[in-house]
Amino acid sequence: MCFVEKKELKIVLLTDGITPFITGGMQRHSANLAKYFTLAGVKVTLVHCVPFGILLPNNDEVNKSLFGEESDVQLDQIVTLHFPKPGKLPGHYILNSYKYARNIFSTLDWDKFDFVYAKGFAGWHYIEQKNKGLKLPPIGVKFHGYEMFQELPSFSQKIKAKLLQKPTRWNNQNADVVFSYGGKITDIITQSCKVPKEKIIEITSGIDNEWLRNSSIQTRGEKLKFVFVGRDEVRKGISELNEILKNIKSDEFEFHFIGPIPEEKQIKKSHIFYYGTLASKEAICEILDKMDVLVCPSHSEGMPNVILEGMSRGLAILATDVGAVEMLVSKDNGFLIPPLHLQKLEEKLLDFIEMPSEQLQILKKTSLQKVKETFQWEAVIQQIIKKISNVKGV
Repeated sequence: MCFVEKKELKIVLLTDGITPFITGGMQRHSANLAKYFTLAGVKVTLVHCVPFGILLPNNDEVNKSLFGEESDVQLDQIVTLHFPKPGKLPGHYILNSYKYARNIFSTLDWDKFDFVYAKGFAGWHYIEQKNKGLKLPPIGVKFHGYEMFQELPSFSQKIKAKLLQKPTRWNNQNADVVFSYGGKITDIITQSCKVPKEKIIEITSGIDNEWLRNSSIQTRGEKLKFVFVGRDEVRKGISELNEILKNIKSDEFEFHFIGPIPEEKQIKKSHIFYYGTLASKEAICEILDKMDVLVCPSHSEGMPNVILEGMSRGLAILATDVGAVEMLVSKDNGFLIPPLHLQKLEEKLLDFIEMPSEQLQILKKTSLQKVKETFQWEAVIQQIIKKISNVKGV
């Protein structure tokens, strides 16, 4: 009997940075891709960047950040670059993104890879060269929230979004495949970016199993405890949330904020608490484990890590129905509401406050169960590998 040796998959992951060297949901997702591809046996070349003027981390620092101080696991290759120096004119981010993509292209020997996984605009110049006839491996692009095509509250944000739409659409249309979280993100890719559905690979995000709660989920106390995790950004819906919290009459709840909320924007009430930025997962979990409901009232999103983290600690969820949030939240573990809808947000806050403890406990347990069954990175990465392996040319 003749056995054919299974081909070792070699992927180059083009990113605009990874945590902890650059913070953000997209950067955390990139770090997890690099980590879990490698742990699954894929040979990964990671291309990442740090801001202009910042000291470049060495390869050992990158590997230790992904796999831990005591681990001997390493990426196959690491390329660390500076993102170009910020400009002052409108559109400088787009220009610098193209420059960065061009720098990436000139750095690597592309023949040794089976597939190129490009985050954001990092594969822009590569796609151009491939379209000119250069023989190159297939490329898939991953934009996260597609915020430039979603609801934006301010005029300045709408102008920035308009500038981003054309190059985002071009990268999507000209890549070999496009990765989507599913839900409304797929709708944006097909309708706003005009990408055929057969080119789209739907894969959810994941959560590191270290986030999973092992202790029992506590029942609600005398007062229901809500938590918001994030920064003071208009897009996160914090202005609308604050407006409701200032006026809501009920005193049967507490509200807790984790993140860098400026003191001048903090509400001075005895049942509202602020923790600032918490540096470690352990510190965040210590707070989350005392909460009942995570509130995520964003105007636009992809698939928020913060919701996955809340679910992994056994919290019910109140979130806006944007991006791929519907893949995480349903009536089984919380409420979905329209974005920028103050009445609905207040109504559902009150519904949670008045909810019987037994009903709330079911929602909380369902959140944790959903994560365990569907959203652990080990399972998600196997789905990605399978989908990539089926792309023509791999």
